[in-house]
Amino acid sequence: MTDPSADPSALMRAGDRGDGVRAVRERLVAAGELPASAVEDDVFDGTVERAVRAFQQRRGMLVDGVVGPQTFRALDGARWLLGDRILLHTPGHLVSGDDVAALQDRLSSLGYPCGRVDGILGVETDEALRDFQRGVGLQADGVAGPKTLRALAQLGRAVTGGAPHALREADRVRSAGPDLRGRLVVLDPGHSQVEPGAVVGDVREADVTLDLARRIEGRLAALGVQTVLTRGLTGNPTQLERAELANALGADLLLSIHCEALPSTPQAHGVATFFYGSPEGGSAWSATGEQLASLVQREIVARTGLLDCRSHPRTWDILRGTRMPAVRLEAGYLSHEADAARLADPEFRDTVAEAVVVAVQRVYLSDQDEGATGTLRLADVLARVRAP
Repeated sequence: MTDPSADPSALMRAGDRGDGVRAVRERLVAAGELPASAVEDDVFDGTVERAVRAFQQRRGMLVDGVVGPQTFRALDGARWLLGDRILLHTPGHLVSGDDVAALQDRLSSLGYPCGRVDGILGVETDEALRDFQRGVGLQADGVAGPKTLRALAQLGRAVTGGAPHALREADRVRSAGPDLRGRLVVLDPGHSQVEPGAVVGDVREADVTLDLARRIEGRLAALGVQTVLTRGLTGNPTQLERAELANALGADLLLSIHCEALPSTPQAHGVATFFYGSPEGGSAWSATGEQLASLVQREIVARTGLLDCRSHPRTWDILRGTRMPAVRLEAGYLSHEADAARLADPEFRDTVAEAVVVAVQRVYLSDQDEGATGTLRLADVLARVRAP
């Protein structure tokens, strides 16, 4: 078995053994999920699988007991506390981990905005760190070493009353005004022709999500919004590549569109939305993402009658890797007969698309938003926004 630290594409699951499994065991021990004696074995047994599932649950990840690239990165990052290593922004090889998240939280609380607390030492965190160093009379070299960490520990919190990034994110939305014209929204149709996702009969998740994205795209265009799709009929970008595209474009929002499928539980059905945040709470949270997820959820439920599976915080790559508010929509279960029939219906897809667009507008309407959920139409939204 290949060590996932050397081969990010490696997957490990129950029954595997080797150096890669030993590396996973070491990181589970460091994360407090296994006792120290667990490093003496190299078998991915039931105990390891349960520990992986517990870790995934706590971190807001897909709970499948399988160690893929995202789970291994999270496990690897969980072993670092702030001060355990020197931190430095390295373009092309970004450092990530719990120590980076702690650094971001500290900088943000001191009034040095570094974007959301995502545990990735990117450009914004580097700039905030250098600004802090200049502010306290240290060499602004972007190196979070002993002197810089001592200075961080000695200063009191400057921003109070909530998570600083969440406050700034909400303020940006309020100050932007209600008109969507000129905004850029990235639409991410889940999966691809190469990796179609769930397939039930002749209905493929990749086809449903692309069609929904195009219907949303057309309605946003009517509101003057510029849209970019992360894929078309070709291409198979990873979650991180999709997030990096949105970041490079400077998008205002990202909407990732998916369907769910649980063939082993065919009675499961309904709609759910997800936003960036850790189930454990804390600063790793997108307030605007949560607001948009809630609005998308409520608008779809009100218009379609789909079972309300609610909105949930998650740390999936597509949500964690974006610098703007991002929401993932699971628009129904292809493994459920009734949900699948509705998802195959063009009129139902139109209803979902309109619900999503109205939800996007309602985020920016803010205090002007007095419409009951499920009642606004695009014409109503346009009239309200552009009224003198």
